[in-house]
Amino acid sequence: MNKIFIWILRIVPAVIMLQTLYFKFTAHPQSVKLFTILGMEPWGRITVGVFELIAGILLMINRTALLGALLGAGLMCGAIFFHLSNSQVGIYFDGDPLLFIYAVITLLCCATLVLIYRRQIPALLKLKF
Repeated sequence: MNKIFIWILRIVPAVIMLQTLYFKFTAHPQSVKLFTILGMEPWGRITVGVFELIAGILLMINRTALLGALLGAGLMCGAIFFHLSNSQVGIYFDGDPLLFIYAVITLLCCATLVLIYRRQIPALLKLKF
């Protein structure tokens, strides 16, 4: 597989997740509003931010890219679920679809990476912590 394509698949979701941390960690009003609607403010906002930080870092390290992709895909499945299942959040949160679009792009990139790295999954399952 083309290394440049794989790096793009790794960089795009990492950048998206890492750039949204500013809003989560500084308690930006839109982020606070979103997690308040979900009943997860402030603990959910901070927890999601920490996991997005971890996923973004893992995606940028060759040996841990699969873990980052799995974590990123899981986080974005949750984000998309909340966008689609909560009428107050919706696709157009505060009249803007950008958060939803970012979640979909991140999920697609991470899911593609999981498919690319799928042969590494058995070795990952054998790791002892």
